[in-house]
Amino acid sequence: MQTTINYITTLCNIPSPTGFTTTIMDYVQKEVESFGYQATRTNKGGLLVTVKGSDDERHRIVTAHLDTLGAMVRAIKPDGRIKMDLVGGFVYNAIEGENCTIHVTKNGRAISGTILMHQTSVHVYRDAGTAERNQTNMEIRLDEKVQTADETRALGIEVGDFISFDPRVLVTESGFIKSRHLDDKVSAAILLKLLKTYKENNTQLPHTTHFYFSAFEEVGHGANSSLSEKAVEYLAVDMGAMGDDQATDEYTVSICVKDGSGPYHYELRQHLVSLAEINKIPYKLDIYPYYGSDASAALRAGAEVKHALLGAGIESSHSYERTHTDSVEATERLVDAYLKSPLI
Repeated sequence: MQTTINYITTLCNIPSPTGFTTTIMDYVQKEVESFGYQATRTNKGGLLVTVKGSDDERHRIVTAHLDTLGAMVRAIKPDGRIKMDLVGGFVYNAIEGENCTIHVTKNGRAISGTILMHQTSVHVYRDAGTAERNQTNMEIRLDEKVQTADETRALGIEVGDFISFDPRVLVTESGFIKSRHLDDKVSAAILLKLLKTYKENNTQLPHTTHFYFSAFEEVGHGANSSLSEKAVEYLAVDMGAMGDDQATDEYTVSICVKDGSGPYHYELRQHLVSLAEINKIPYKLDIYPYYGSDASAALRAGAEVKHALLGAGIESSHSYERTHTDSVEATERLVDAYLKSPLI
C-alpha cells in the first residue's frame, strides 16, 4: 500500500479547492504521462485518461474528484481581516481554528492566516463559546502586519481570491490516515496507483475504460460531461459516509446502495458485492442520506449508463477526516477486481 499512501499524502498537500484545480491537474497529468498514457484536459478542467481494452465497443467510466472544499475572499473588513464565502457543502464549525492560505490572484503570492471567530478571546467576549459560527462572525486573521482594509489590499488580496485549508496529513504507526480532503484524494490516489500498475504489468482490461479525474464534484456537476457515447457503466470512487445508523467503517470498502439522489443501479451494485465476496474483500452496504456523486450528476445530465458508487470509509467527512489503510486497501482491491471483470 505504500505507493497509494504516498499518492494520498502528495495529493492532500496540493491545494485544490473547487475552481482552483489547475496545479493538481498538472501534477496528475504529468504523473500519468510519465507512466506512458495520454491524458486529455476537458474544457471544464477535468482530466481524462483512456485505457483501451479488449472490447472497444462498450466502455466503462471510473471517476475520482480532485477538487476539495475551500473558500473565497468575500470581503475585506475595515480592520484588514478577511470575510469568507464557502466553496462546497460544509459548516463553519469544521474549519474554526484551522490555518489556511489565501492564493492571491493579482501577484501569485500565497499568504497564510488562521480561521477564527471574531469574538474568540474569552477574556473579552462573554459569548465566545456560544455565538453562532457563521459568515458574519467568522474571519481570517492574516499573518501580515495589517490593521486596515487598505493595508490588506496592498498585499494584492481582493474579492474572489481562493482560500485553501491546511490539510495536516498524518499517517500513524497503527495505520490510520488523518487529513483534510481525504474526500476524495484517497480515491484519486487509488486510480493513480492502478494506472501505474496496469502499465507496469501490461495489463489488458476487458473493456476500454476512461479514468476521469473531475474538478467540480464538490459543487455538484463534476464528471457529468465529456463522456464517451460508448460508455455503458459508470463507477464513481468517492468516500463512504460514517455516523449514526451508518454501516460504513474505516476498515472495509463501502458500497453505496442509495444517496440523496436516489438508488444506484441494482444489478451493478450486486455485481460489486459478488466481486467482493468472490475475492474475499471486506465490504459494507450503506445509504448516504445527504450525498451526491459524480455518477449521480452524470445521470441528471442525461448519461445513459448503469451507475454505482463505492469508496473507503471516511470518518468526520468534510472536517478533519480519517480513514485506515485497511479501508484504502479494500477499496483498491474492489476497484481493481471490477475493472478486470466483464460488463454485467
